[in-house]
Amino acid sequence: MGVMKRTKRAITYIVSAALMLSGCVTTPSGQIGDMSTIVGPQLASVFDPKRDAIIDETKHKLDVIIPIFDPGLSEKTEETETATEGVWPELRRAEANRFAYLLKQAMDETKAFGAVRVTPDQTATGDIYVLGKILESNGEDVEIQVQVVDISGESWLTRNFDHEVPEKFHSDIRNEGIDPYAPVFEKTANRIALELEDKKELDLQRLSQLTELRFGANMNEEAFIDHLELNDGQAKLVSYPSEDDPMLTRTRSIRVRDQLFIDGLQDHYRSFSSQMEASYRIWQEQSLAEISAQREANQEATKQSALGVLVIGLAILAAAAGARSNSYSGQSAGATGAVLGGVAGAALLSNSFQTSEEAQVHREALNELGASIDVDLAPRVVEFEKETASLTGDAKAQFAQWREFLKKMYAAQATPEKQL
Repeated sequence: MGVMKRTKRAITYIVSAALMLSGCVTTPSGQIGDMSTIVGPQLASVFDPKRDAIIDETKHKLDVIIPIFDPGLSEKTEETETATEGVWPELRRAEANRFAYLLKQAMDETKAFGAVRVTPDQTATGDIYVLGKILESNGEDVEIQVQVVDISGESWLTRNFDHEVPEKFHSDIRNEGIDPYAPVFEKTANRIALELEDKKELDLQRLSQLTELRFGANMNEEAFIDHLELNDGQAKLVSYPSEDDPMLTRTRSIRVRDQLFIDGLQDHYRSFSSQMEASYRIWQEQSLAEISAQREANQEATKQSALGVLVIGLAILAAAAGARSNSYSGQSAGATGAVLGGVAGAALLSNSFQTSEEAQVHREALNELGASIDVDLAPRVVEFEKETASLTGDAKAQFAQWREFLKKMYAAQATPEKQL
């Protein structure tokens, strides 16, 4: 009776372990728990046109501002400054600069827009703003969220764009010189260009007029505020000054200098993206290889776990058969089968855990690939009407100092010269 009691207890433990293992199975795509749905209204992105935008060369071209992307760092990652769930703060911040510049290049390629400029933040002046956020970037999967808002405050669209890099991308010689993430920026640029198709020429022109007056109001609010209607974050053009208005003429002169300054920043973002190119490509390639190795290790661990459960199941059947036997030898053989089967199953499961530890090593290797890449902007001296100013700090700080310098120059121009 003692042997039978111990055997039943062992069976209970084994069955419980088997149930625990079965409870860890991932829900297949399309079933309960999956984000997709087969009933009810679909997301707006499902109905997005799947074609290239039709570019009307005769339409008024809008200037675009692309602020540096939000790196998408969690508060925990921001506070600890360490890698969390495969996200490295320094690398993400570098990507925030690089992604904005890659999107600029993709939007330039469409020929649908005027000047497309990357800026430190959204305080720069443009007709439309493309606000981006990095949701995922691990060498294999890249996903960004983009919101497009015009100068009036009207939101044109908010969409997520993603791309999965093929496993053999880097080994294909035809991909030499091609950024593996390029498709996500091309899709984004094309989708924004599609929005222009329904815009009327007059609306586009009025949008640019609104941009001009909002810039003027930033320099001299009193001179332009009567032409604008501002309410709850929305701006509306209610009138427009005459073309020979001296305040408008002065504003245009100052704005040209502002645009030239921002054009100079493009060289900085281009240079930064170029400098990180080699190291970043290595990271992309190695990260994709590590993810593939990790996936294979996890698949091997799953196979061994399944085999271990199968052996344990056979042990349960052997024990049950032995328990039903009327002979002592049959009961003894059943008990022995249960013990040996349990040992074999436990060995296989133990081997599975070892394989899973290998997968953990791969995950740690990914963390080690996250090197620190700093954004640097050298101090510079700017000149306007024989006046100079020294700009220091990062790009955002220098841009803020530049705008203050412009306001000072605008005020100086507005002061009438003394009559002799």
